[in-house]
Amino acid sequence: MRNGADRIRVLYSFPHKLGAGRICHTALQQVLGLAAAGADIQLFPGVLHKPVPEAVRVRPTLARGRVRVPYKLLGKLRALSLHDYIVARRIEKLAGEIDIVHVWPMAALRTLQVASRLGIPTVLERPNAHTRFAYETVRKECHRLGVVLPPGHEYEYNERILLREEEEYRLAYRLLCPSDFVVQTFLDQGYAPQKLMRHQYGFDDGVYHPSREPRDRSRGLIMLFAGVAAVRKGVHFALQAWLASPAHRDGAFLIAGEFLPEYREKLLPLLAHPSVQVLGHRSDLPELMRKADILVLPSIEEGSALVTLEARGSGCVLLVSDAAGAECTHLETGLMHRAGDVEALTRHISMLHEDRGLLERLRTASLSLAPKMTWSGAGVKLLDVYHEAIESYSQTGHAVGAQV
Repeated sequence: MRNGADRIRVLYSFPHKLGAGRICHTALQQVLGLAAAGADIQLFPGVLHKPVPEAVRVRPTLARGRVRVPYKLLGKLRALSLHDYIVARRIEKLAGEIDIVHVWPMAALRTLQVASRLGIPTVLERPNAHTRFAYETVRKECHRLGVVLPPGHEYEYNERILLREEEEYRLAYRLLCPSDFVVQTFLDQGYAPQKLMRHQYGFDDGVYHPSREPRDRSRGLIMLFAGVAAVRKGVHFALQAWLASPAHRDGAFLIAGEFLPEYREKLLPLLAHPSVQVLGHRSDLPELMRKADILVLPSIEEGSALVTLEARGSGCVLLVSDAAGAECTHLETGLMHRAGDVEALTRHISMLHEDRGLLERLRTASLSLAPKMTWSGAGVKLLDVYHEAIESYSQTGHAVGAQV
């Protein structure tokens, strides 16, 4: 199916504003990484929010020039369905020009069906754990804490969305999993190992890099949390562990991110401690990371949080749960605890507070591997995954790939 130069021809379908925040940033970096790695890309974003290389052929589905389909007015689910419908129709006319189709959740049903009928392998991005696992885990922890998610919150249990996503899982030839944790949540739901393919996310080493200034070992420990301060991120575990550790006596715990109001209300007694600084949303995260000693992320559910890669590239030692989806080897490049284990997290904070030699050894080892985790490296890895999926599809066909 490939052209004479053996360049993989990718149809990349992304239903949101490519280049905006969160997953929109992830998708843009994937496209840039793929283009740099040599992929031939036809890009169908909902809206192109930031530019891409000229070699990438772009045809937005929900915008023409400056005119855009208003997502809020149309409704998010209807907008995603419209994107899916348009991409599926375009594939019909491009069948001989595509080697693989890369799609994102909640905007892929028709696209996957048409690609399968035309004999084109498909990969579905999984930026988070299996949705059923995520819903159930977050619901259980919210109930334990007495926190009610606001109506329409992305982690509020929604049967309609869950069933739609599970149908996409079934139809996709392969599921792209950015961490071993994500893989495990699908294995636990009964999915065949061969359906799950590991790729990786990355960070921009031009933005996230360590400080050249030597660190003052005599000052107190600086621990940083960065991201949306939500129940699933485990900020409550981090606060409990920080205040139980001697590190809080002369150190600082910085929380950079917006809180869900009810969640913040529950945590007010802990947040009021003088060693805790709630910074709100910040635009200077790279600088905060360069000043911090530790990046803490005690999540109960993740995909592969970009913040762990960015912090690592900035010189932070990772202090993460086994559900954070982080590239972290315990006691080699960081410290990892079982999700929800506050005692273990407390010990880990205390270890780094009391043994600055250990902190520096972990930091040095972590930084030595960071160059392999950039977005450029992620693009090469993703292209390799495409090669593997195409080869497997040519040998076994879609029927095998669809097994759960």
